[in-house]
Amino acid sequence: MVPLPTRRRRPEATRAALLEAARLEFEEPGYDATHTNRIAARAGFAPQTFYRHFRDKPAIFLAVYRRWAESELDLLEGVQDAAGAAAVLIASHRASLNFRRALRVLSLTDPALRAARAESRRLQIARLTERLPHLSSRSFDRLAAELLALERLADACAEGEFQDLGIAEEVAAARLADAIRRTFGP
Repeated sequence: MVPLPTRRRRPEATRAALLEAARLEFEEPGYDATHTNRIAARAGFAPQTFYRHFRDKPAIFLAVYRRWAESELDLLEGVQDAAGAAAVLIASHRASLNFRRALRVLSLTDPALRAARAESRRLQIARLTERLPHLSSRSFDRLAAELLALERLADACAEGEFQDLGIAEEVAAARLADAIRRTFGP
């Protein structure tokens, strides 16, 4: 009898597939409608595979958030001007509307997620001050306030809040770019 070939385990690939499936689930049906079994099935795995990589749904949400935040920072690295930064932020936030809404709500109740979000913002500030040395003369609290204001403006652009007020999407993007320019320079 010839032995069947064994399937080689690739934990990194399995984890990546689970993360992508979770991202899609959190974005499409939303966090509350998502179950770990659906995440595993969407990734092409049995439910028990999920638990080999993640403790529970909040743990994978946190991992998806960290991956999303790093991806957004990477996208911003190549941007050369405020208008480009505004476009990247709006597109990134628009592509993740339901995920970001869940992030805001869960940050109020999940201490680990709240801490990860704070750490991500600290990293954003550190990368900004590395890239734009003139920011190092500003206090951390000022940079944090400016970052939070820009984040909120990007969400408002992505969610259509400006359009609700009768302001065209292009004008809203220009206002975000103006705020970025005022905050960080040209």
